Amino acid sequence: MANNSVGNTGRVLWAGLRALLVLTVVCGVLYPLAVTGIAQLAFPGKANGSEIESGGRVVGSELIGQTYNLPLKDGEETAAPDLKWFQPRPSNGLGTNSVNTRYQLILSGATNRSGDNEDLITWVKDAKAAVIKDNSTASYTVKPSDVPADAVTSSGSGLDPHISPAYAKLQVHRIAEQNHLTVARVDELVADHTDGRVLGFIGEPRVNVLKLNIALKELTRG
Repeated sequence: MANNSVGNTGRVLWAGLRALLVLTVVCGVLYPLAVTGIAQLAFPGKANGSEIESGGRVVGSELIGQTYNLPLKDGEETAAPDLKWFQPRPSNGLGTNSVNTRYQLILSGATNRSGDNEDLITWVKDAKAAVIKDNSTASYTVKPSDVPADAVTSSGSGLDPHISPAYAKLQVHRIAEQNHLTVARVDELVADHTDGRVLGFIGEPRVNVLKLNIALKELTRG
């Protein structure tokens, strides 16, 4: 009986080992290779991270936002925005106490603060004041009612690469002044880079900030 028991156990273990080896090869090697191959053939851009190139080099992804700030000065904890570029929405929080002020992928997520949280209220008020100050020019004054929600709040991921057309248009006068362009030309630039709803009814119109700034760079060079 003992020999039969040992023999049965050996056969079961050998069968389990064979199943493990087969499933490892199929699920761990063949299936990933097949999926990767199909993705590379059918959707090469998306499979490789939806990279965006400018000047012959990759400058980012159309799926991930990034900051456009001045270099940090001694003693500064948060870099000031470079006002010659279109600015993105805040990244995962606001102010110096932000969870993520630099669009770091490892910190993706929401602030998890409720609408009546005192810190969140303070961050939004400070961000709104900054938006009004930064975007008001000698010939154009931003009113508090002009500031859209996405200008002072982060997205759920904190990494949204898009802003609303309203926020992009709010920045037009500043961009025109900083880059010595006409307001009409910058308005046209925003309109050209405004994407509509997916399939005409999903989501909201949006503007990819990286693509818009690349176009702005090319325009100022010209």
